[in-house]
Amino acid sequence: MPLSFCIVDDDASARRMLQHIIEDSGLGEVTGTAESGQEGIALILSETPDIVLMDLLMPDQDGIETILSLQAQGCRSKFVMISQIENGDMVSRAYKSGIEFFIRKPINKIEVESVLYKVNERYAMGRYLDEIKLTLGKLEGLQFGLPQLPPGKRTVKEIVQPILMNMGMISENGSRDIITIMELAVAEGQSGSLPSLKELYELTAAKYRPVPAEAAKEVKAIEQRLRRALAAGLTSLASIGLTDYGNPKFEHYAPLYFDFEEVRLKMKEIEQGRDSGKVKVNIKKFLQVLHLEVLEGLGR
Repeated sequence: MPLSFCIVDDDASARRMLQHIIEDSGLGEVTGTAESGQEGIALILSETPDIVLMDLLMPDQDGIETILSLQAQGCRSKFVMISQIENGDMVSRAYKSGIEFFIRKPINKIEVESVLYKVNERYAMGRYLDEIKLTLGKLEGLQFGLPQLPPGKRTVKEIVQPILMNMGMISENGSRDIITIMELAVAEGQSGSLPSLKELYELTAAKYRPVPAEAAKEVKAIEQRLRRALAAGLTSLASIGLTDYGNPKFEHYAPLYFDFEEVRLKMKEIEQGRDSGKVKVNIKKFLQVLHLEVLEGLGR
């Protein structure tokens, strides 16, 4: 069954060009187009497409706001952002909102096809893995007589551990802190938002060290362990990217969890056989993205 697409872009020529590329290349079927964010929301909630191509800049609201609004209303489509802007902060915000890839304007047929083939492969792989997990869960329940857990009944630890493993940081001491932080964030963040780093560190330290004086010292240790763990994850992903730039782990985790400029710098260091020892990691961004994945895994 072909994948369904919706296109949201205020440029009519861009919409036509994207539709022709998708349908002429056999990538899928375009079930609708819209020229504004609000019109796009109505279209997407109605059509529930597999994949949405979303323009970043539109007259009424930008593409990031539109995506966040759709996700808040339960939309599970995959998003690809279209933009002629290459501002680092804006790209980072877009990836945090949950996009899969960027397509840069002016639109290039080869780039569009390449990106959408990757999105299609990832979408198909995701469905395949979901089916495998469902089948294995049923078999495990039958084998051991266990009650079947409905979707969204996994624990925070069960969601976070595979993510850390895929990024090559599960063996780091900071991985335990990350899991604890996510458990506390889910318990504390009733509104769905992530508490501040300071609050998260203090809550985690208090859980480890009930004595206030000891907890205060633990806060700094937690931050240091997190930085080391994230640095290990960034280095692992950079190594994967050097070996295979199209590796699904690299394509998914590197731009989503880290500032991609730092990933590129680390790749260059590894390629040149040097280590500056000055790996920058954005802890807040990492935890925010992970928090969103945890909430999705919990069905919230």
